[in-house]
Amino acid sequence: MTDDSAAAGATVDTDFTGQDLSEVFATSDGAARVFRRCDFTDAGLSRTDLRGATFEACTFDGATLTRAELDGSVWKGGSAAKANFSGADVSDAVFDGVDLANTTWRGAMIADASFTGCRLVGARFDEARGLGPKFRRCNLMLASLAGISLRGQELDGLRMDDAVLAGADLRDTVWRDSRLRGALLRAADLHGADVRGADLGDVLLEEAHLFAGAVISAEQAAAILGQLGIVVDG
Repeated sequence: MTDDSAAAGATVDTDFTGQDLSEVFATSDGAARVFRRCDFTDAGLSRTDLRGATFEACTFDGATLTRAELDGSVWKGGSAAKANFSGADVSDAVFDGVDLANTTWRGAMIADASFTGCRLVGARFDEARGLGPKFRRCNLMLASLAGISLRGQELDGLRMDDAVLAGADLRDTVWRDSRLRGALLRAADLHGADVRGADLGDVLLEEAHLFAGAVISAEQAAAILGQLGIVVDG
């Protein structure tokens, strides 16, 4: 399809469904590629070099991007549900409004990657590498982020109901308008964290130690102590 964007070098409205593109994009000439409304459903993109590429309203559902070079890439809208990013380098990548439900990021380099307004339900970040990934206004219900480091970040608008945060470094984080109902926090470090802006759900008395060193609200404290029959006044 030819339009102004295509003339400027963008790939527009192209269907790559099911194709093995590992050789097509195996190397880069140094120019950042731009894709608009392209369909990469179930495509094979393992070990491809797409550093700095821009994907606008593209579909990557079920695509395989294992060990792909995606550092500095920009993803705007679209969907990559069930895509496999295992071992990929997405450092400094930007994901804005992308459906990334049930994606796999095992062993991926996610240093300084940014996820804003993304659907990450059931996403698995097990053994992901790198410091400083940022999540803002994302749905991370049932996601696995075991061992992730979010230290010192302001966490705004995160829905982490039933998410796995075991062993996560959450020190000095500030939570705003977020949910942690049913989240697995075993061995997570919350020292210095301010969780007053998070909905913790029903914290069982035997789980209260998980918030050792964290700042909680009077209401949250009252809910915990209420299990002992203690009433907090004011």
